[in-house]
Amino acid sequence: MKPIYSIALFFSLFLFSCNQEPTLQKYFVENTENKNFLALDISPGILNVDQTKLSSEQKTALQSFDKMNVLAFKLNDKNKAQFEVERAKVSLILKDKKYQQLMKFGSGKEGASVSYVGSDEHIEEFVFFANKKEAGFAVIRVLGKDMNPTNIMTMMQVIQKSNIDLEQLKPLQQLMK
Repeated sequence: MKPIYSIALFFSLFLFSCNQEPTLQKYFVENTENKNFLALDISPGILNVDQTKLSSEQKTALQSFDKMNVLAFKLNDKNKAQFEVERAKVSLILKDKKYQQLMKFGSGKEGASVSYVGSDEHIEEFVFFANKKEAGFAVIRVLGKDMNPTNIMTMMQVIQKSNIDLEQLKPLQQLMK
């Protein structure tokens, strides 16, 4: 009988120790199927870059980028109360100390912020949060391995030279209409 109690105690401690705090990843998963949201996963393939024309720094920057997750809430007359609730949820998540804010502009009701997860030289995730009280809000997670500010600047150069596959962005274009 003691082994059964030991196993039950182990599982109850395991379940109790699981982190119940909200995270952006959980938020994305919970709202992917919500009709008020548009969710997109964008791969590095969107850039359509000729790897042979890239410098070693540009290749390193590109390799540090895994994917981008986009979650956008489109505001309309029927979901204004839900908009306020959802925007507050995202703001609360981003106040967690694991999200280090790089910059913020605008007011609390309108504006944008850029945060990151990780250390200065080993960034795992960049988070862009933009909201406008007449349109809605968007949260963009840029996920990667060992990203750093230099890689991000280099990546911007690669994006300028790329032939972006606009087909992957069609859902976002429809949201903006």
